[in-house]
Formats: sequence, structure tokens, C-alpha cells
Amino acid sequence: MDKPPISPALKCLAAIAFLFLLAPVLIVVPLSFSGDVFMSFPPKSWSGRWYAAILQNPKMLEAFLFSVKLAAGVTVVNLAIAVPASYALVRLAPRGAEAMTSLFTAPLLLPTIVLGLAMLIIFARIGLLATVPGLFVAHLVVTLPYVLRVISTALSTLPIAVEEAAATLGAAPATVFRRVTLPMMLPGLVAAGALSFLVSFDEVVLSLFMSGPRLSTLPVEMYHHVESRADPLVAAISVLLVVFTLAIVIVVDRSLGLAKTFVK
Repeated sequence: MDKPPISPALKCLAAIAFLFLLAPVLIVVPLSFSGDVFMSFPPKSWSGRWYAAILQNPKMLEAFLFSVKLAAGVTVVNLAIAVPASYALVRLAPRGAEAMTSLFTAPLLLPTIVLGLAMLIIFARIGLLATVPGLFVAHLVVTLPYVLRVISTALSTLPIAVEEAAATLGAAPATVFRRVTLPMMLPGLVAAGALSFLVSFDEVVLSLFMSGPRLSTLPVEMYHHVESRADPLVAAISVLLVVFTLAIVIVVDRSLGLAKTFVK
């Protein structure tokens, strides 16, 4: 059965929506190659000086490395927690599984600024404010619901008959999980890991509440830079972050395929 043709009005609306979403990128990219001292659009001169300035800014480089390490650590812990939790909720289906899932994903319903303020009050009382463990826990709280939801969805779409066949042939439950379930979950694990890393790396509101003068992620450092200066350095960093995100997407696409990884 042939699909009905898309109307010109719908195509025009989609083009306007894409243009609206891409408008910031279309402005930021030319700004990053500006040779001006102050940010202005369109640039009066062109230069790559601000990309070179990134390498000469130790605060930005240190914040970038810290953000990568933080996001990688949060992703590893998220997967270690979400995989067994998702398996227990989906495969074992205990009483109250839906209520527990709603509880675990509750941080997604709260505005980030409200969540950050609550963590600020609690962490200040227990001495975790402006510390690496405190920032790690804050990122873990905000990213774990994404990972849990993606892995649970991926696990619920897997054919349970394959696992039952392996168990019928004498495989122990641990062997079934390791040799059958886990390989079939690989696309979901990659999707969850990539999403966790990007959300943690890009998180700015919670990081503003949890960080301190000696502890700063790259988004927070960029925010403080914009507060005190109006040069195109942040535009250059933003372009590199877009390229960095695209690189992660391309790696996922080349290894497993985006349709297989993100679409169920």
C-alpha cells in the first residue's frame, strides 16, 4: 500500500521547524571564526584565533577533562545500576514494579532548578557541597532515570522465548543472562550509555549549584566566562562541542546503526 503524499504545507512547516532548530548553529559557527575582540554578528573580520585561544586557556582545558572523566564515571555507574534494576523490573516483574519504576524516574518530572536547590540544601548539611562525590551523586540522580528507562524499554522488546530456550537446554540463569540476554541488549546499552554521557557532560544547572571555585565543569566554566567577557571564545568551544557530539553519534552509527540503537 502506497503512502499518501506529503502536502506542500507540511513540508514547508517542517522546513521552518528545522531552520528554527538550526538557527543557533548557523549563528554560532560564523561567530567562532570571528577575528573581532568582542562578539558581533556578522563578524567584521575572520580568523581562527579563538580556537587557538582555547588551547591557551588552562581553565577551559581542565574543566573539559574533568567533565569527560565525570561523565564517563557517571555512565559506568549508571549502567552498573540500571542493568540489574531493569532486569528485575521487566523480567522478574515483582509486585509494585510500575510504582518502583515511577519512583526511580521521578527526577525527570522535576525542573532541574528545583532539583538543584533541593540538593544544595541537603548536600550543604552533610558536607558534600562543592565536592567531587557530591557533584557525582547529583549527576547520577539526574541521568539514572534516562538510562533506566532506555534499558527497560530495550529489555521489554527482546523475545523472551530465546531466553526460555536457552534455559530449557540446561543453561543456568546467570549463563542465560550473560550469553543470551546481554548480547541482545547491546544496542540498548549503547543508547543508554551515549545518552547518559551526553546528558552528564552537558548538565549546567545542577553543576552550578554543586560546583565551587576549585571544582568546575566545562558548561559552568563557559557560563562564568560569558558573565565576565563578551569575546567569541565560547562560540568556538560550542562549535567543538557540537562536533564532539556528532562524533559520538557517528561512532554509534558506524558500530551498531542509529536505527537499531535508538529506535525500537
